[in-house]
Amino acid sequence: MPKPRMTTTMWHPFANMAELGGRAVRIVRGEGCTVYDEDGRAYLDATASLWYCNVGHGRRELADAAQAQMTTLAGFHTFEAYANPAAESLCDRLAELAPMQGARVFLTAGGGSDAVDTAAKLARAYWSAAGRPDKRVILSRSFAYHGMNAYGTSLGGMAANVEPYGSLIPEVGQVPWDDASGLSTAIDLAGAERVAAFFCEPVVGAGGVLLPPRGYLERVQAICREREVLLVVDEVITGFGRLGAWFGSLRFGLVPDLLVCAKGLTSGYLPLGAVVASSRVAAPFWEAGSTRVFRHGYTYSGHPTACAVALANLGIIEREGLVARVRELERVLASALQPLRSCDLVAAVRSGVGLLAGIEIREDRRQADPALMSKLVAAARERGVITRSLAGRALQVSPPFVISEAEVGRIADVMATVLADAA
Repeated sequence: MPKPRMTTTMWHPFANMAELGGRAVRIVRGEGCTVYDEDGRAYLDATASLWYCNVGHGRRELADAAQAQMTTLAGFHTFEAYANPAAESLCDRLAELAPMQGARVFLTAGGGSDAVDTAAKLARAYWSAAGRPDKRVILSRSFAYHGMNAYGTSLGGMAANVEPYGSLIPEVGQVPWDDASGLSTAIDLAGAERVAAFFCEPVVGAGGVLLPPRGYLERVQAICREREVLLVVDEVITGFGRLGAWFGSLRFGLVPDLLVCAKGLTSGYLPLGAVVASSRVAAPFWEAGSTRVFRHGYTYSGHPTACAVALANLGIIEREGLVARVRELERVLASALQPLRSCDLVAAVRSGVGLLAGIEIREDRRQADPALMSKLVAAARERGVITRSLAGRALQVSPPFVISEAEVGRIADVMATVLADAA
């Protein structure tokens, strides 16, 4: 294990600071699928950091793109009449990749949290602009994660992330993650004339890697169309190749009204997010003669350096065929993790759609030892593999797209050892 280093002033996200003490692991370098701590110890990054490092660590091309942009125009705002070539080019590229025709792109400053809040506000603003201001209710699913800004927190489906803050945003509600009829019922109870939007991840990520039941996504899309509810697809995790298509919507045949993305847009090299709006949602704000203004934005929306890096990142994904590679590796990953199903600690292994998996740990074992998930994560790290606990119930596997088959096998072997030792 790395030598203890005292953390004095840094408050870590999602961390018990009373316990962290001197156990912070300082990561100082990355290359491919491997990161290194300050003592030189290597760790295979089985999570692509927080789901985002799709093209792998240490890509000089992305650093060069940032440097080139910063030497000409490092930053300038995009409020009102201002634009920059990198932002405009990126919006054009995203509109081309999007699963809807005539798309328009609103760039956000940080990660998916900013993009989710933007999409939620835009959904309500759209209905107001369309002359139906009473359509304000926004629905999401149990186990959902939509970031940690106000809207995203209120729409979250994990109690631990929501309960400490109370009701941040009014007129939101939740439905079961896997039951399309539950969505129908919720809309009917609220009244379709009051429901603005339904937020949905193609694959629930942070909630445990929950794959959609067969036909579920197609059915919820139909329900939204029938009841005039905007379908907002949260592709913060699943976008840019994670499911073996540029967007999960394309893999599952979805045509969203709004599509939310971030993470893999830059592979995390710089913070950037986007909301892709269908022509329907954009129309009240874009049509000739309109006086409607979407009064929303961030200081760093359309930041030229972040946009330049995003363009270079998308170029790598396309040039190296990484989306197709994910489709090849999804079978490799599923096969490698298959033996874990027989482990005494394991309740389920969810994989087979894209390059991600969740290893569910039995509830009775977690209840018997509340620290079990933390112990498993630490034990894997001791053996040189970085994973995370998802919703306190599953181990995350979502490596960079450049991972080798041998490295996939190593992740599986370490997981098998850790689970067997704990059992």
